[in-house]
Amino acid sequence: MLGALSSFSLMAVGARELSGEIVTSQVMVFRSLIGLVVITAIMLLTGNRHAFATKRVPLHGARNLFHFAGQYGWLVGISVLPLAEVFALEFTVPLWTALIAWLFLGERLTKRKLSAIVLGLIGVLVIVKPGMEVFNLYSLVVLGAAFCYAISHSATKSLAATENPLTVLFYMCAVQLPVAVLLTLGEWIMPSAAQWGWLAIVGGTALTAHFCMTKAMQSAEVSLVVIMDFMRLPAIGIVGMLLYGETIELSLFVGALIMLLGNLTAMLPSRKPLSANSASKE
Repeated sequence: MLGALSSFSLMAVGARELSGEIVTSQVMVFRSLIGLVVITAIMLLTGNRHAFATKRVPLHGARNLFHFAGQYGWLVGISVLPLAEVFALEFTVPLWTALIAWLFLGERLTKRKLSAIVLGLIGVLVIVKPGMEVFNLYSLVVLGAAFCYAISHSATKSLAATENPLTVLFYMCAVQLPVAVLLTLGEWIMPSAAQWGWLAIVGGTALTAHFCMTKAMQSAEVSLVVIMDFMRLPAIGIVGMLLYGETIELSLFVGALIMLLGNLTAMLPSRKPLSANSASKE
């Protein structure tokens, strides 16, 4: 998850640098193309050709259509709304994910998980102090993106039980690339040297972020993994201060502390001793 958090943060910086210069769909073309080339090369060079095969094509397709919609909405939000508002709305993902995992994956929605989710959301609100102006059209787009992300996360958890992480990444790029190309027709812009660099960063970190996320989901329940993703918000605040001279308010640290408390609550061991079978479910 530390690898995932670092990658997502750097990807957000790249997206911010490209916003207003390269259209969203073109960013996603390069993101998918770079990923497809790198993943294919890794699979061939490491002798993992069997990873190209899957019996779960429909789930891969559904997962990546929802993930594409979520990513597109997130990038649109980055280009229009203040970063704090975008991240505040995006961090409703754990709530939707926990509910979806409970309904469709059979995961238990325990009091501990609910407490962690509530604490995380409170921490976000403390940091961004959103007013009524946050609820506009673009805010609804980001909220929709968050719900699409939640569906994608839940599908990833299901795929992680049977699929190689390389398989998940390969089909993510293979499904999303043609969709992005279709949306880019008529809006293609030749990137400058600096923009090529940021596009490469976005494409590379998208790979490492999803690889780390998939590996994490193989070791923990999807709702717990996404709860840990809350720590991306204070990380972005620090990055903004160092790179863009943004001011970090006391509320950022207070909110981050509340989110950390939520994470620790979710990871605390159960008071009652568990049998081996029960522990595996936990």
